[in-house]
Amino acid sequence: MLSTATMAEYFDLNTLTLLVARALQVDVGAVRLIAIPIGKHNRSYYIESPAGAHVLRIAPPDDAGFLFYEVHMMRQEPALHTLIRKHLPIPVADVVHYDFTRTHFERDYLIMTALPGIPLSAATNLTPARLNRALRQTGECLRQLHSLTAEKCLGQGFYGYVGAHKPMTPQPTWWDAFRLMWHKLIDDVVTCQAYSPEEGQAMRDLLDYYRRYFDRPVVSRLLHMDVWSQNILVDDAGNVTGLVDFDRALWGDPEIEFAVLDYCGISEPAFWEGYGTMRDTSAAAAVRRQFYLLYEVQKYMPIEIWRRNNPASAQRYKQQCLALAAELLPSRSRSIN
Repeated sequence: MLSTATMAEYFDLNTLTLLVARALQVDVGAVRLIAIPIGKHNRSYYIESPAGAHVLRIAPPDDAGFLFYEVHMMRQEPALHTLIRKHLPIPVADVVHYDFTRTHFERDYLIMTALPGIPLSAATNLTPARLNRALRQTGECLRQLHSLTAEKCLGQGFYGYVGAHKPMTPQPTWWDAFRLMWHKLIDDVVTCQAYSPEEGQAMRDLLDYYRRYFDRPVVSRLLHMDVWSQNILVDDAGNVTGLVDFDRALWGDPEIEFAVLDYCGISEPAFWEGYGTMRDTSAAAAVRRQFYLLYEVQKYMPIEIWRRNNPASAQRYKQQCLALAAELLPSRSRSIN
């Protein structure tokens, strides 16, 4: 069956305008909404009103087909934005209104201040020097973000997806958190039938075999987990004017963030200049990097099946994942092919 998330969604603009006018306390006739075409998960609108420029973001329907950590994940954003804006100077929007009660509207939604600039993905005229400036400043922003620790911000050194959406029980160590995250993601892949139960179990066993590489002291740090060219806003000079979409954020090991940056093409030399600290290049770190890359790529199988109705694409992702896992297979481990 085709998920509602794969079909174009149309909301009644009069309803949305009334919603926005009430939230911003402005006259309904002075509100103008403009659909934002980019974005693969939420539906977004640019708001013009006497209260200033804002963005309305509407969550997908509850039957859209979510990964375990995507269910109600918008609900962690208001607290995260407040936390980041309190402690850091990086350009993050102010969430001025949100409603997750479904009292006035059928979906979760929030309204935040509009940040200047355009997505880096749309800034096709940037010179190489200006592109490097954007990557360097992105590195600087992430270095600052990673300075926020769970111990300092949450009062305890919790690990994992710790936000208000509560997709998992916070864990006392990074190994415990990542193992739980890995198992929950494998559950999703098996549920969508991209992995057989036997393939799923082999993936679980593979991580357990390498436990010694993960079971080490790690400071729990705030990670964005979705930094790619569409979520970095820049001006004409390549200056970063905003980081957006913190709904996938988690607390844990920055190495997993680096794997996402690798996959999305952000971890270029200029990025690392801005970040200011080079990554661990040990053999143990290389193993962790492979698992973190697998964690990133495996999610596309349920997404392709549940939200995009594209099992052929899911099969291609599966073959990529099996190849990545095969590189990790110890000689005594059973095959996952």
